[in-house]
Amino acid sequence: MTQFRPCIDLHQGQVKQIVGGSLNEQGADTNFISEYSSRYYAELYREHQLMGGHVIALGPGNQEAALAALSAWPGGLQFGGGVNAGNAASYLEAGASHVIVTSYLFEGGQFSWERLAEIKAVTGKERLILDLSCRKTASGWNIATDRWQTVTELAVDQHTLQALSDHCAEFLIHAADVEGLQSGIDEDLVRLLGAASPIPVTYAGGARSREDLERVHELSNGGVDLTIGSALDIFGGHGITLDECIQWNHQQA
Repeated sequence: MTQFRPCIDLHQGQVKQIVGGSLNEQGADTNFISEYSSRYYAELYREHQLMGGHVIALGPGNQEAALAALSAWPGGLQFGGGVNAGNAASYLEAGASHVIVTSYLFEGGQFSWERLAEIKAVTGKERLILDLSCRKTASGWNIATDRWQTVTELAVDQHTLQALSDHCAEFLIHAADVEGLQSGIDEDLVRLLGAASPIPVTYAGGARSREDLERVHELSNGGVDLTIGSALDIFGGHGITLDECIQWNHQQA
């Protein structure tokens, strides 16, 4: 059954909501900057037992905020952002339930099975999440790395999802072209994920209302979970409240 999954997006040490496709070394188009700390949001999610949320460090300068969130709810949050075989264990020890990895798995734009094996040897399959965030291409969707600015040759399709599912616990997939726009979900991508992913998958990008939770549930036959960011009231949004998301999860359970 489709569940709401919470998030804590960190940029330059602050909790923010950004327009995903705008992220680069200079900064990003920003929808919201919170007056509250990462720890505040982690404690809020812990209070309501919202499981499977992710803390994402968008670029440098986020280490302190990331560790604060993880320590506020040990085992309750996943962590992604600059994760590699050398530091993955430290984030698990700091309280992350799983680590999320993308860019590290690519060398020169090519997917590296060797690097996947290296990080899986550290985390185990059961604590590794592959972030297959992608951008729309002429042929479908292709994984995007380096703050979603580099579109790789690896397609997000049934073959890729099947092959990679043997090596991780879950997938996290941001639709980078609609991330932060509150313009609606990429329905075709959600439908594909629901039909093709043999393991749990969380979709993020464009969600703006409770109707989007219902739509993701319908399109994926309950097989895809949904993250809502900029539209959520706790991030300054007006499309849906955290209370509505909590209520939705209780109804699905």
